[in-house]
Amino acid sequence: MRRVLAITVAAVAALTLAAGCDSDDPVADGTAPSVPLSPSPSATTASPEPSAPSSSPSSSPTATAAPRPKKLKSGAKGAEVVALQNRLTELGYWNGKADGKFGGTTQQAVFALQKAAGVGRDGTVGPKTWKALDSGVRPKARSTSGKVVEIDLKRQLLLLVDNGQIAQIFNTSTGSMDYYEQEGQTYLADTPRGKFRVSRQIDGWRNAPLGLLWRPKYFNGGIAVHGAPSVPPYPASHGCARVSVAAMNWMWKNDALPIKTRVWVY
Repeated sequence: MRRVLAITVAAVAALTLAAGCDSDDPVADGTAPSVPLSPSPSATTASPEPSAPSSSPSSSPTATAAPRPKKLKSGAKGAEVVALQNRLTELGYWNGKADGKFGGTTQQAVFALQKAAGVGRDGTVGPKTWKALDSGVRPKARSTSGKVVEIDLKRQLLLLVDNGQIAQIFNTSTGSMDYYEQEGQTYLADTPRGKFRVSRQIDGWRNAPLGLLWRPKYFNGGIAVHGAPSVPPYPASHGCARVSVAAMNWMWKNDALPIKTRVWVY
């Protein structure tokens, strides 16, 4: 038996060298070729088992992944956009349904990711934003129990948090900190820090003195989380926390901010 096994090993080695491959080289599927050394129990002569197919490019070409685009921006379409949308959703950046179209909703999610990563907020997915996606950048919640809406003024992010775990992340635009005039009085457009609760809501457009608010959820007097046609990646409101109209519709549909929900502005 020892003599038969020795002959088999030698034969396999000879076939391997003849095929031009080394036993440590990967094959097309990324695994090292495996050649059994034990002869068949019924064999009467020393004969080697068939060797693994050669991974030579000429005999077994391998598929290569399509190169990632250097930049993706609003207006782009296709499989790359679907992959982007799915990754944003995986990380918790709300961007609706993955439809392969880089529109306003996807751009809002990109804004949120860029804010969390501390990179330029241009809404375009370039090298730094790709890196943030690959490394799984996410903000951290401050609350530890219950359902809380956290509004991060420094990073301009709105977070839906459940028992310390972030469920959804939104781009938001809060008070601009500019002064404005209303009925002869001068006010500061700020969003006060503190802990509040959603106290009232309007299911529709509210034509407020300072502009239109879509489906507002009030948590501090006249200050609300509400939908708006324009949600830039910087503070621009009179004090409310703006989100996109699509995001506000999702919040209402999923009862994400019911009355008495805690709101923490910091």
